[in-house]
Amino acid sequence: MTVLEDRIEMADADANTERLDDWFERLERMPVPEGVRVEIVGGNVFMVPQRSTHWQIIRQILWAVEDRFGRKAKVFSDVRIDFPGHENGFCPDVAMLNDSAQRDHTGHWRYQDVVFVAEVISEGTAANDYGPKKTAYATAEVPVYLIADPYQRRVHVYTHPKGDTYTTETRVGFGTDVDLTRTTVGLTLKTDEFPVD
Repeated sequence: MTVLEDRIEMADADANTERLDDWFERLERMPVPEGVRVEIVGGNVFMVPQRSTHWQIIRQILWAVEDRFGRKAKVFSDVRIDFPGHENGFCPDVAMLNDSAQRDHTGHWRYQDVVFVAEVISEGTAANDYGPKKTAYATAEVPVYLIADPYQRRVHVYTHPKGDTYTTETRVGFGTDVDLTRTTVGLTLKTDEFPVD
């Protein structure tokens, strides 16, 4: 890249962040009911109530990560991280950042520091998780993207991002251990207690 291209890319990223900041600021002033998750995917606002099935799976993933990396690990749930693409202010169900992760000049966590993302499927937003969010995570070079789908009763693990896609997909049914030992996550995720819808 040239210096000019670098500056153009930085200006575009700053403009995108400013638009997302404005959107989220407006959304925070709205009377959004407690337990409703809000995120922006491709410039579209999605508000989804969190079901108990959804939260139970998130908790089990969080526990597994904490068991492996300790309680001081940089792991978050429903925290905004801006990803590549047009107005992508995602709030992943689970996002783990590398140990050296720092907030950027806007106060947000950087997608470049994300090493693992897990999304639990909700009926109304499943197309986002399997579509534009998967594309954005691959483009951001997130090494491991896991989808837990209580409707299919299956876990999908995507690894080896290349361009805007993942080159490897592994599927296992609920009840089968998910082997992530050869990935940046370095753990085995038990799914035998994942609830289903």
